[in-house]
Order: sequence, then C-alpha cells, then structure tokens
Amino acid sequence: MAMRWDSLSAPPDEATPERAAPATPPLPLALPGATVRTFDTPGFAGMTFYEVRAKSIINRVPGASRVPFEWTINPYRGCSHACVYCYARNTHTYLDLDAGADFDRKVIVKVNAGELVRRELAAPRWRGAHVAMGTNVDCYQRAEGRYHLMPRIIEALRDFANPFSILTKGTLILRDLPLLRQAAEVTQVGVSFSVGFVDEALWRSVEPGTPSPRRRLDAVRALADAGFAVGVLMAPILPGLSDTDESIDATVAAVAAAGAASVTPLALHLRPGAREWYAGWLGREHPRLVPRYRELYRAGAYAPQAYQRELTARVRMAARRHGLHRAEVSDNRRLPEPPPPKAPPAEQLTLL
Repeated sequence: MAMRWDSLSAPPDEATPERAAPATPPLPLALPGATVRTFDTPGFAGMTFYEVRAKSIINRVPGASRVPFEWTINPYRGCSHACVYCYARNTHTYLDLDAGADFDRKVIVKVNAGELVRRELAAPRWRGAHVAMGTNVDCYQRAEGRYHLMPRIIEALRDFANPFSILTKGTLILRDLPLLRQAAEVTQVGVSFSVGFVDEALWRSVEPGTPSPRRRLDAVRALADAGFAVGVLMAPILPGLSDTDESIDATVAAVAAAGAASVTPLALHLRPGAREWYAGWLGREHPRLVPRYRELYRAGAYAPQAYQRELTARVRMAARRHGLHRAEVSDNRRLPEPPPPKAPPAEQLTLL
C-alpha cells in the first residue's frame, strides 16, 4: 500500500548549510533515514530540520479543492511562521508529526527541489501549466535563508518559460527579485503577499514567526516599483479581532499606500488541525470570544456566507475610500489572464 510519505527519501550527507550540525532527536516513523539537523542561531532555536530527497515535486491539487489551479510546488513541509490559524497544519499528521508545535518547529526540507523541478518540466508529458507556490506552507519562511531552494526553482521555471505564482508572507522574496524579473520577461509571473491586518500586537500574538505587516508592505512597494502588479490577500480576517471597521480601514489604507494592485479579503477558515490549535490559542488569549467562534464555526471550517459577504462589502468600501479600486470578491479567485507579448508582469493570484 502506498503511503503519503512514499515520495520522500533521505538525501546523501553531502555539503551542509553553514553552522549546521547533525541533530539527535528520534526520526518520525514516516521519515526513516532522513538527515536531521539543528542550527545554533537564535532564529532557529528549538527547531529541527529533516532533510529528504523528494521523488516528485510538481504536485497535482486534489480535485475537491476550492483553489482554481491544478499544480503546486512545495519545497518545505511545516513552517516556522507559526501562524496559529494555518490551514496546512493537518498535513503534518500525514508524517506522524502533530499539527501543533511539531508543525511550527519540525520542518521537512526537500533538498533536491530545484533539480526535480527542472527534470519534471523537461518531461514530455508536462504541458506548461501554471504552477502555484506558497499555497500550502510559505516557501520564503526562515529556512529558505539557509537552504536556498527557491532560486533554483525559479531558474528552472524561467528557463522553461513556465508560468508561476508565489504567495508569501516572507520578505526574503526580495533576494530573488532579479530572478523574478528575468522570469517575467519570458512568462507570466504572479506575486502576492498575505497581510490580514496591520495591528502590531495582534501580529506578535497570532503570527509570531513572520515579518511584521509593515515589513511585508515595504516588500509590496519594492516589488511594485520593480514593475510587478502585486496583489494583497487580506487574510485571514479574524472575527472579533481584525474584522472591525477600524482594523479594515487601517489595513486597506496601508495596502493602498504600498502600491498594491488589488486587495482580496478572506475570512478565517478553520480546518481540522488548525481548528484545534487556534481554539487553544483563543481560549488562552481571548476567552471572551470563544462563544462567538462556536457560533460562527458550528457548521464546519468556514464562517457563514452572510458574514463573508459583509466582510467583502466593507473591504470594497474601504478600497474605494483609499483609491484602491481593485478589491476582489473573496470567492472569485481565479488565475490571471495570459499577458500579450512583451507585456509587463500580469495581475497576481489572489489565493490563500
């Protein structure tokens, strides 16, 4: 019987990232033989990295998914961003790891991602479909500063003129701006940032491993100045915490000032794994809101349609006030239209 981790194997123990050392914690049952490392820098305190050689890297999205793209690349599993609401948490349980602390602190690194992308793009069966990145965990999380997987991935996509998009909270994407500009000369390149709110106290509590919202918006400005039509996914909007008129207005104003081409609101959704972890955080930090969340999410992972429509309407009004006229409806997520020859980079994906 094939298991979900059958596409992973251990890498040869060759050159290692700077200041890395083999670690000693026991291997998860799903990762036999992986090379396990820790780093002695404060930014990686308490974290463990499992280096594996993936057998495939361009993955088809399950047909039941709500997203409007078919293919993804995920060079990492697990994420040091540690967002308490992250919908990808439950994927860690496929590897015999937990959806809570393990997801934040135990990251699987597909060290051969770049060479695999190039090989799979060259395969006769590949037809040049759009590839989305950052749709599961962030490909520009802190580990990318050590492992440098994205430059080789982008180089391969550029060399094959294969359209792609990146959604991120990571300002490290600016390191690869020259490569992104080269790729945009030969194919469609979409770049989007996730900025759900600009409140600093809320950010430190709910997204403790990410760059601050202001730093993300500085990156939006840098990318916009470089010629990219950068979309901002205003997500997630947190009931009782960032869904007030004041929070929405402040966030949309900051997004508009950063030069974003569009803003797309998306209400918090709580899938299994994320639901339990977020509920624990909410009970500790905002117990008064627990009854409201029980009511909003009693039917499942998604807030009621009426609530979602109200959020969209309020974000649209704020966008008009601040001169940002491209405020997309959250359930109208789509791939951008192909650009004409020699056009500047096309409109970005607005996907979570």
